[in-house]
Amino acid sequence: MSIAVERLNVSFNGRQVLRDLSLTLPDSGVVCIYGPSGSGKTTLFNCLAGVIKPDSGAIRGLEGKRLAMVFQENRLLPWYNALENVAFAVEGDREKALRALAAMELAAEAEKLPAQLSGGMQRRVAIARALAYGGDILMLDEPTAGLDKELAERVVSRLIEAWRGRLILLITHDLWLAERFATFKYGLESIADAKPDDQQGLRPVL
Repeated sequence: MSIAVERLNVSFNGRQVLRDLSLTLPDSGVVCIYGPSGSGKTTLFNCLAGVIKPDSGAIRGLEGKRLAMVFQENRLLPWYNALENVAFAVEGDREKALRALAAMELAAEAEKLPAQLSGGMQRRVAIARALAYGGDILMLDEPTAGLDKELAERVVSRLIEAWRGRLILLITHDLWLAERFATFKYGLESIADAKPDDQQGLRPVL
């Protein structure tokens, strides 16, 4: 069953962020949603993740799906080293965790605490955690933040290979990332750019 977002509305402190937003996601492939800061990309991500409950509208098709998620924040446990942070998501399976870290080029940093890692390394630990966890859908919110372009390409390429035949939802403000990897690309416009009372636009990009 495809995932359907139906007329989603979300407001924070009286300011509407998503307005009547609708989208259908395929069962597999790389769906990239990009747009400027403030357009609601992360809000949409958090609604799909179940972190935010929309004011109205519905999300259908996620029932029974196992989601692996990389949030905009790394959400690492500061008292665990990199290996332990990843292993925590896979019931302590250190071998699986180490393989995921190696895929992110971090095997040599496995024993370091988050505070001992650069921002880009912390980002890759968060990605390794999702990779080790596995599941039906991989959801990534700005996964390449803090990574240079060459490293970002390697990281995303490995994720796509690992998730072959399943769905990846990639949220980014980097158009090059969408152009390089996406099977389906959508540009999300902010409410400020939409006409009053219109549905907020997700524009397919060929």
